[in-house]
Amino acid sequence: MRGSQLDRRVTIERQTQVDADGYGPQPGPWVTVVARVPAEVLDDLPSKSESEQAGLLLAKRPARLRMRYMRGLSSDMRVVLHGESDEVFQIVGGPAELGRRRWIEMTLESYST
Repeated sequence: MRGSQLDRRVTIERQTQVDADGYGPQPGPWVTVVARVPAEVLDDLPSKSESEQAGLLLAKRPARLRMRYMRGLSSDMRVVLHGESDEVFQIVGGPAELGRRRWIEMTLESYST
């Protein structure tokens, strides 16, 4: 893989936890783990990715992300793809190490209604 394919910028975030009075740990705000690093993002081929939940038609947009290896990334984080408008993806597969800590690849999904 050549560096010229890393033509997108992504930010990786993880969700914090806050202690709600008497309710125990609750999901808190998202904080940046890795800011605006170069990556390659490829859309997966279309499939039957529409479903209906609570009366809303949801369309999943699967994609694959590849970037230089970074330690500490996990599937409980999310990816923000920067462009004309930022798009948020959840990590649904991986991250997987490629080439002896040279690259890392993960499968992402974005939802639209």
